[in-house]
Amino acid sequence: MLLWAIAAVAVFAAVAAWLRAGRAARKLEALNQSYWELRYDFTRLRSQVARLDPETAPADEPPPPPAESVSYISLSSIKKKG
Repeated sequence: MLLWAIAAVAVFAAVAAWLRAGRAARKLEALNQSYWELRYDFTRLRSQVARLDPETAPADEPPPPPAESVSYISLSSIKKKG
């Protein structure tokens, strides 16, 4: 009788986990859909702003790297002589 009770509890736990996983999958799908809709709206609005004010640079482009003041130095030239 104890084995049947353990099996019933295990089946109940498995069904509960299955339902919870399904709920989590639906929530993840809704979040994914919202994310892509937001990305689409953001891109559309950014292009509209760029058309209104073409002189401004896009915000997601990184600034140009600073000019290097140090040129290449080979390791053999800074090796210590022992």
